[in-house]
Amino acid sequence: MSDDRLPILLVVLDGLGDRPCEELGSLTPSEAAATPHLDALAQAGQSGIHQPFGPGCATSSETAHWSMYGFERIPFPGRAALEGLGAGLDLPAGVPLFHLALRGGEMRRDAIYLRGRAQRGRDEADAAALFNSLGGRSCRGVRFDLQPLRTGECLLLAHGARSRDVSDSDALFDQLHPWMRPVALETAAEPPAACQCAAALEQWLQDSQQILLQHPTNRRRRERGLTPLDVPVTKWGSWLDTGLPSFEQHVGLKGAVVTDTALYRGLARLLGMRITDIAYDGSNPAADMEKRLHAATALLQEHDFVHVHVKATDAAGHRKQPTYKRDVIAATDAGLRDLLTIGDTAVVAVTGDHATPSVGPLLHSGDPTPFVVAGPGVGADRVARFGETPALQGSCGRLRAAEILPLLLGLANRPFFRGHRPGARDTLALPNRPEPMPVTASVERAS
Repeated sequence: MSDDRLPILLVVLDGLGDRPCEELGSLTPSEAAATPHLDALAQAGQSGIHQPFGPGCATSSETAHWSMYGFERIPFPGRAALEGLGAGLDLPAGVPLFHLALRGGEMRRDAIYLRGRAQRGRDEADAAALFNSLGGRSCRGVRFDLQPLRTGECLLLAHGARSRDVSDSDALFDQLHPWMRPVALETAAEPPAACQCAAALEQWLQDSQQILLQHPTNRRRRERGLTPLDVPVTKWGSWLDTGLPSFEQHVGLKGAVVTDTALYRGLARLLGMRITDIAYDGSNPAADMEKRLHAATALLQEHDFVHVHVKATDAAGHRKQPTYKRDVIAATDAGLRDLLTIGDTAVVAVTGDHATPSVGPLLHSGDPTPFVVAGPGVGADRVARFGETPALQGSCGRLRAAEILPLLLGLANRPFFRGHRPGARDTLALPNRPEPMPVTASVERAS
């Protein structure tokens, strides 16, 4: 019998999903955008709706991708670790890590509310000087060290702590919440260790704020009319586990990614996937998409699964201008003109990782994002246009993040055959390279 297995291309337009917008005639930006190439893909294949963790559930990009890669049942290591790996840092396993940032603050209602943050270029020297005053201190038996990431951002390593299961002190939703107290998570694997880490981190943050308030750099900032960077905030408790399987070990396929930010470089590095990184400056979404698709085509020659990440759509949603997001989606589609050609020899899918509403103050929402897949042997349904409302009528139905890769593997003739044991691990796909039986000398002589 012939080998009919196909490679898979998954294009993720970050933050693609949205809500109906009055200024777009009650359409979403995807529905309002001119997308002839995505429409052609919809006509050739099958559509559906992607809601990573179910209706109404808002999510971050990293948790959605972790599940889309098939790792939902494996503990997520944490975004702080991914950001560090994506920045090229070598991080120790078994040490709790946190993302640390410097913010301004103001007293309101007996709490400190965050405002302002370090700006690239202008605040680089100030932030570095402030961070230099914080590292290497110990609290409650935990030594806290810093590793730089970006302007005003570091990794905070908690040597001696035995748990990363601690809540964020970074409000994230600045308009709603104050600088928050870090506490042990109720779901902590080791509650006493989590309580110890939370108490040490709380003291370290409070002591660090006192250092920052009195620092000469912040005094000079006040004199110059700049917001002092005197509130240290943490989030994304992380932990690297040496037992984490690679993408190929867990899924059974050789994987590669086309990335544009540290987060996705870090995820690929963690999972041992080939990386082609293409920086995006925001000036030309069409040319950027075309370059990413060209890179993906090259990677498909040697890899079974290729993920292309596109940040432009998410950045457009955060501008809170529906017409702008519509136009970015249309420009991105212009760079997808070779998508159907790739679909002649591969299973090709396009979706978003979450919804980024272009109206209202929400950061992300649980609204639907369109999903479409086409390729050899993928029968067409009746959907003829790309967008949330047309996709609701598609044959793929409603998909969660963890269901996307198994669906693509089935369409690519690569499903794992339940009941068969080709190795020690039940991979998501039929593995490419199961371990062969060693050839004995007697067999060699007989041949």
